[in-house]
Amino acid sequence: MSMRAAVNTRYGGPEVVQVTDVPVPRVGEHEIRVRVRATTVNRTDVAYRRAFPFVVRLFTGLTRPKRTILGTEFAGEVEDVAPDVTRFAVGDRVFGYVEGPFGAHAQHLVVREDAPVEKTPEGIDVPHAAAATEGSHYALAGMRAGHVGEGTRVLVYGATGAIGSAAVQLMTAAGATVTAVCGTAHVDLVAGLGAARVIDYQTTDVATVEGEFDVVFDAVGKTSYPACRHLLSPTGMFLATDFGPFPTNLGWALITLFSRGHTVKMPPPGDTRAAVARLREELAAGRFLPVIDERGFTLEDIADAHRYVDSGQKIGNVVVDVP
Repeated sequence: MSMRAAVNTRYGGPEVVQVTDVPVPRVGEHEIRVRVRATTVNRTDVAYRRAFPFVVRLFTGLTRPKRTILGTEFAGEVEDVAPDVTRFAVGDRVFGYVEGPFGAHAQHLVVREDAPVEKTPEGIDVPHAAAATEGSHYALAGMRAGHVGEGTRVLVYGATGAIGSAAVQLMTAAGATVTAVCGTAHVDLVAGLGAARVIDYQTTDVATVEGEFDVVFDAVGKTSYPACRHLLSPTGMFLATDFGPFPTNLGWALITLFSRGHTVKMPPPGDTRAAVARLREELAAGRFLPVIDERGFTLEDIADAHRYVDSGQKIGNVVVDVP
């Protein structure tokens, strides 16, 4: 049996992604096979496709990709299970996150039953389930590192991306007072996510914003600690999801490692399985719903989805239908 999959055998731009026929993977011990119905193209996929920054190649292959089918998040239904599987049954609607093994940019995906995979909550459709893990698990990592909870004052910079839009919702649900930064066209969207205040960076210089924040969360890698330090409380924290220019944020993370004042952190995601389980709870409770870009793609034109993500113009998550 064969399936359609997006394959890249070399690093580079969107043109290296070719949709072709490959064998359907077989189920081994403790594994399930999912018929993927939707996936996404996100910044993680783009980073691994480009192998940038170069350190990525230490994990993916120095000269060419070890894993030739990308795709980190997915939604679909279980179509086969190994005899020793107990968590899932054929027909279960599932979603999950598979950075490392990858493989979600294909019609069929095999994962271990103890992977970051959960049953899709009732009322959550396939596109939203497919987009529920990548950006949001980085948002959860930021919440954990910043000790975000009841009463925490947070500034989210880049509130319309996959990470930022999830952060606004999840932090608000945790009791934080969230001020969100976005462009003019998306002020209403971000306000609808629960932000207590929305700043339009096209009409207001963020550097002049009045207020003091316990956490500044840069969800898009478009600012840096030096540009935001005046916005922080005396013991405030700047959270970065990107190295920043030159790479500023990494340097400040090292400098402030033992600081009693401001700290800069680039928090890793941590326990991904626990994060996906938490996200299922948030979805089921109605406290979180991923934002989906109005532009949709199919597996056959997934290279165009890569180009769109590369453009930096996406809003929320770019979903790819897998027929």
